[in-house]
Amino acid sequence: MGSVGLSKYLAAAMALLAALLVPAAAIAHPSGEPSFAPTCHASTDAEVGFPTMIERGSWNCDEYVDDAGNPVSWLRFESDAWNADEPPRYFFTRIARFESIAFAAIDVDGDRRIERYDAADAEPFAAGPVFELKLPQITRDTRAVLVRIDRPHSVPMLTEARLTRLSKDADWSQTDMMLLSLVLGMLVLPLFFDISFFVVLREKFVAYHAAMVISMIAYTLLGSGLISAFVILPLDVIAIGAPLSWAIGCGLALLFFAAFIEPWAQSRLMRRMTVLVGIWTMAVPGFFALQLHATQPIDDAGYYLTFLPAIATLPLCIVGALWRGSLAARFLAVAWLPVFLAGIERSMRGMGVYVASSTNDQIIYLAIAIEVIVISLAVGSRLLAFRRERDAAVNESQMLERLSARDPLTGLMNRRAIEDRFADLRQQGFHTFAVLDLDKFKDINDRFGHQAGDRALIACAEAIRGGEERDIVAVRLGGEEFVILLRGADARQRAEKLRQAVPVRIAREVEELDRVVTASMGLLELAQDTNAMMSFDELYARADKLLYEAKAGGRDRTNYERLEVFHRPPAPRPRIVPSAAA
Repeated sequence: MGSVGLSKYLAAAMALLAALLVPAAAIAHPSGEPSFAPTCHASTDAEVGFPTMIERGSWNCDEYVDDAGNPVSWLRFESDAWNADEPPRYFFTRIARFESIAFAAIDVDGDRRIERYDAADAEPFAAGPVFELKLPQITRDTRAVLVRIDRPHSVPMLTEARLTRLSKDADWSQTDMMLLSLVLGMLVLPLFFDISFFVVLREKFVAYHAAMVISMIAYTLLGSGLISAFVILPLDVIAIGAPLSWAIGCGLALLFFAAFIEPWAQSRLMRRMTVLVGIWTMAVPGFFALQLHATQPIDDAGYYLTFLPAIATLPLCIVGALWRGSLAARFLAVAWLPVFLAGIERSMRGMGVYVASSTNDQIIYLAIAIEVIVISLAVGSRLLAFRRERDAAVNESQMLERLSARDPLTGLMNRRAIEDRFADLRQQGFHTFAVLDLDKFKDINDRFGHQAGDRALIACAEAIRGGEERDIVAVRLGGEEFVILLRGADARQRAEKLRQAVPVRIAREVEELDRVVTASMGLLELAQDTNAMMSFDELYARADKLLYEAKAGGRDRTNYERLEVFHRPPAPRPRIVPSAAA
């Protein structure tokens, strides 16, 4: 995101925020029906009742409600705000825990009608994070409605309280809820991506992100009241579930950061601090999210204030990772900036810094959707990087394996490679086993140097390789000794042609030599059963013995032997006569 685009985004956000901060006593609903905000408020001890507040209560009619920590909070609605012929019939406000709510409709002649409700009587409904209660009868003579809330656990529960004429007519329209459903769908899709990614590549940060997405889905369902469109839950479950899922999601975000940022882009202290603050955020704000009646005086402020370590740590860690050049931190900065700003705005309303409509919450849900989608792209980018690194590692491993199986000078297989593959080659029909050795090779190294000797070995390897023929396997065992495996009906004749091609190839490739470099060979032609019974070492020992006999017989020749399997004692074998040199 460029600096110009970011400036435009922040300017638009600030303008929207300024517009939403304007308070109003009567707020128009999507249905066209107005709702009525309280004109005065007060806080007292539990012993103070309606008579005291009616006659001489200490009401504050100039400032916003900024404290939900007293045992009892009072709201006063004046009849001047509504039409006497169409008075309000219902009270609704933001979902939060409370012990009881009582209403008193006060008439001009002093009569009063009182209704009292427990938390179990409240009815959440899908038009925002709200619940409603029915008011006592309001007549043309009613001059005020007093509301007593015992043990309120939320400032917005007081600041967003309204009276309305129609049931389930809250601040959020059906269009708002449909858009919220769309946002919820945007959250669900990345969850499937996370599950798929985790199956393929079991990285810890993918699991953290999946858990974070689940927490944000729970927060969106519970915090927006959308859950009530699917199932009716007790008010206390929604009141606790929404802030608890937000605390857990924020803590998981910090754990995700520690696991997702490249190791080189965060110090050990940064990683440890991020993990500890993540655990703190799930545990401490999570505790205050339970809204226990025993902690009611402090849990509202305690919940928001204990997010301060996370609010301080996360930007610090992101800036540190950005300074080190982290690509992952760029994704997180773009993804978390809207959530960060929206979360601060929500916290300020939650602590009573200012009053605004609950529709402001839609900003944070949209920010959450943006965050989840951008982070999913970041996770996908990281997994693609992992795949590239894995493929590169596999290719390097395969290359090293090929190098370890090849003779570095000639490119032929080495002894280790042929021994590993020998059983497969026997099954593939390579029944002819030959050992070839260059004659008087030491003289070449002594007279012409090792460079000339190496070139002679390379030329010999090219001669016995057989070109592209798939019925020949050539191996360099070491020094000037080679093994040739062949298959086919004329394998012995082809092996002899390869041996005869060696001096021709060396003479052409190593011109400074003043003599012909010949080769001797010991060759075994095996019956199929014999081939299966004998190991590489056994065959090599027999072929090497034939090679030694060829050397002793004058060099530049092949000694040949055919091995058979006999099921009864064989007749005396005739003496093998070495073949003449070509």
